[in-house]
Amino acid sequence: MIQPVAIIGAGPFGLSTAAHLRARGIPVRVFGEPMVSWRDHMPAGMLLKSTPAASNFDAPQPGHNLVDYCDAAGIPRLVTDEDIIPIETFIGYGEWFQQKLVPELERVRVVSVDQNKGGGFELKLDSGELFTARAVVVATGLYGLAHLPPELAAAAADGPTPTGPVSHSSQHHDLSGFKGKDLIVVGAGQSALETAALAAEAGAQVRIVSRGRGRVAFGAPPWDQPKLRPESPFGRAWSLWALSYYPQPYRYLPEQTRHYLVRRVLGPLGAWWLKDRFQGKVQVSEVDRIVRADATTGSPVLTVAAPGGGTEQLAADHVISATGYRVDIAAMDFLGHELRTRLAVSRGTPKLGAGYVSSVPGVYFTGLPAASSYGPVMRFVCGTEFASPRLAKHLAAAHG
Repeated sequence: MIQPVAIIGAGPFGLSTAAHLRARGIPVRVFGEPMVSWRDHMPAGMLLKSTPAASNFDAPQPGHNLVDYCDAAGIPRLVTDEDIIPIETFIGYGEWFQQKLVPELERVRVVSVDQNKGGGFELKLDSGELFTARAVVVATGLYGLAHLPPELAAAAADGPTPTGPVSHSSQHHDLSGFKGKDLIVVGAGQSALETAALAAEAGAQVRIVSRGRGRVAFGAPPWDQPKLRPESPFGRAWSLWALSYYPQPYRYLPEQTRHYLVRRVLGPLGAWWLKDRFQGKVQVSEVDRIVRADATTGSPVLTVAAPGGGTEQLAADHVISATGYRVDIAAMDFLGHELRTRLAVSRGTPKLGAGYVSSVPGVYFTGLPAASSYGPVMRFVCGTEFASPRLAKHLAAAHG
């Protein structure tokens, strides 16, 4: 019996990879709840920052993009850069894609992955099943990678929780519970700004605290984009075009440069359509840094260093840290200890070679964990267009 390939994760990258492997006739077993991060860890009422053209799951055959889903679902087509995608529509698209191209998805969790002496991989599921795979693709997205800065962690002794003094933005699907509350949101990216706007619309008194170089700003609308630069999924700029369509040389850049670009390219910036919903509704405190957070009285108080010198205290009923995600192999506890120690890493992220393979033959990473090797495009759904066919081709050649 031919051993299958195991794909861990059922978000855009996991589903796209599975579709490409299935099209090559490679047996796969795919594990996870479809679109779970988008459904359970994003706020209700959220709108996607990405354009329709940048929101397609790559498929091995035509007929499976966002417009095709809109036609199948009988809803208005989302086509132009001015069309904004509700998260409910995007989740529906992901579930439709899964039903069409990955119907055998198994809604169970992978508990552990270990390599056996024969070079294959032993997987244990939370159903109790044990089985052997010839290769493993890790496509777990944002799971377990929420980042809480150390200065905020001091006020969350037991970790961030929605009911404690400090939480992470990924822990809030429903922001209506903050009605009538004083809320601080830390961050200056789309997640922070949209969380703040949604909470304000739900009746909260909201303040954004942006740190260091993270000044609050919004992108230009499509009609104000430069006309003489090449188009990319993220806007018109030569650098964005190169990073979007030619990421293969990225892994040869110096380590420091690669990590810097992942952080800074398409860094903190709100969507153009969010500006009117934000300005005048949310207070903004742009500070040099957060010195410390304290919650000894039960409610959080931030001590911040002001740009002009000195410190200031900001009090609230709750603090939401919208400070993004950081890849850390150590946090992927479903990977066995011995397997994790054999993976070559760079600042906690896996070092990947051609075809998204790690230093352990047969173990592949795609999506956000691949960004330090293949660039910022791997942070976004449109990265499936580059990653999925190449990963499938490499895996087929190496384990065919």
